[in-house]
Amino acid sequence: MLNRRSLIAAGAAAALPMPAFAQGAPIRMTIATGVDPSFAPYYVAREGGFFQRNGLEVTVNTGPSGSAMIAFLVGNQINSAYGAEQAGVSAHLVDPNVVAVAEGTALLRWISVLGRNVENMEALKGKRVGVARGTGSETFWLSVVSKLNLNPADYTIVNVEAPEMVAALERGNIDAFAVWEPWPTRAMRAIPNTKILLSNDQIQIVRNFVYMNKGWAEANQDATQRFMRALIQAQEFIASNPAEAAAQAARFLRQDRAFIAELMTKVEYKMNLTPDSVGNIQLAIDQLRGMNRLSREVTPDQVIWKAPLAAAAAGRVTI
Repeated sequence: MLNRRSLIAAGAAAALPMPAFAQGAPIRMTIATGVDPSFAPYYVAREGGFFQRNGLEVTVNTGPSGSAMIAFLVGNQINSAYGAEQAGVSAHLVDPNVVAVAEGTALLRWISVLGRNVENMEALKGKRVGVARGTGSETFWLSVVSKLNLNPADYTIVNVEAPEMVAALERGNIDAFAVWEPWPTRAMRAIPNTKILLSNDQIQIVRNFVYMNKGWAEANQDATQRFMRALIQAQEFIASNPAEAAAQAARFLRQDRAFIAELMTKVEYKMNLTPDSVGNIQLAIDQLRGMNRLSREVTPDQVIWKAPLAAAAAGRVTI
């Protein structure tokens, strides 16, 4: 379910107008992501006042996943989004203005294959696996298949949005799922005989990126720089004040503070661009090509736009 304070309507409105405010007035932006603490820099920037102190008035919209919200950058329906690699590349193929401006989060121990009444990965053969297509869930599952040399035909893939996976598992619609926190932890707490079969630290470090609409960003360079500075300050605050940052993220998400604090230890917040960032974007391109979803050839250099981050903090760009 979408967060009640920041719903994007299904029939999203036309592109946002360029901000034109009196000097000293806050610059309005609309950004979007999912509802889990891997996206904490957006939440902390808002709840901690970093957007406000940088002269921004930011509406943070939320949806079923960060990746689902990246599509709203197409046609400039929003100004920025925070989600996984594959969704960003897919959106860039539709609209070249959709670009990654920073690696926001490295998901160290965040995505799992979790099964019910399944003892191990070998026993998963012949079962139904829930995967949220076009998101980090699918990126991870494809990496599992590749890394373990699995036969894709041994598994029935069921397309399920992340927030629905626990209920689908409990109903018996699926036998397992591959997805990010908090859903694996919630499933283990709610459903008997569930266990993690494999964690992403054994397979691949998935990464979430901050994306922007390049056309909007180039036309609004002052707002873009303020936005990048606010995210960097939020990331630094998370690193130096983890307990307070967790409280702010929990307040935004309206979730238990201790639970959010526990989940935030499983990721590393970055706000940089490194060779690892490039490698993950290339992996997403290769996976899309393998699924015949690459409508045209594209390179990481086209998907990643390093100028905004380099202008805000040159040392954070090492590509």
